[in-house]
Amino acid sequence: MDKKIPNINIKNRRASFDYIFTETFTAGIVLTGTEIKSIRQSKASLVDTYCTFINNELWVKNMHVAEYFYGSYNNHVARRDRKLLLDRKELRKLQQAVKNPGFTIVPTRLFINEKGLAKLVIALARGKHEYDKRESIKERDDKREMDRIRRNF
Repeated sequence: MDKKIPNINIKNRRASFDYIFTETFTAGIVLTGTEIKSIRQSKASLVDTYCTFINNELWVKNMHVAEYFYGSYNNHVARRDRKLLLDRKELRKLQQAVKNPGFTIVPTRLFINEKGLAKLVIALARGKHEYDKRESIKERDDKREMDRIRRNF
């Protein structure tokens, strides 16, 4: 019996607008049973989500995973802190980078891999200035205009 894995791809679109990504990492997440079931139904959100170090471990804060509809008394809390799983070398690298002013760790994408495990793509990011944001809007509009012209020919 072939197990069909749902194509889950939840993105944090606001992060690419507010931050410049310097490096990305793929991390595993420690989840409970009802949380993974909600994620498989695309009932998760990365809005206003950020990562922080607590006792040399990386945690994702404020990630919303809706309560599972069929969950009973053992349902999870929607906005609890969740531990991220990375190699020790990657954790050390991120911890050193975050000590520099202006850098932060931002979740950009939540997906289910081919083995059926939930993974979170996090990025080491630096905040954009107002003029950088205007430039991003201009590039996006120019690209949209070029696509429109190509379709007409």
